[in-house]
Amino acid sequence: MTRLTAALLSFIALAAPASAWAADAANGKRLAERWCATCHIVSPGQQRGTTQTPPFSEVAKKPHMDAPALALFLLLPHPKMPDMALSRAEAADLAAYIVSLK
Repeated sequence: MTRLTAALLSFIALAAPASAWAADAANGKRLAERWCATCHIVSPGQQRGTTQTPPFSEVAKKPHMDAPALALFLLLPHPKMPDMALSRAEAADLAAYIVSLK
């Protein structure tokens, strides 16, 4: 993670009110099963994903990977993932679900 990205994440996390990060992990699970399960293992019972992408449980265990950082990651364009055009609320829900897998 570059210094600029880290600084941006820190600023957003500190500047946003706590209620902005309130999210629905159950909806995040539904989104993950719908949009992410083709590539990622999104739940403990899932049998298939690809070897090219980490399971969500591994993503959740990465140091400094909390719900705000994940939500921002999901909203920023990155080449390895398709653009799912998630809303901020959907990104927050999906991030809350991933973090719940720690």
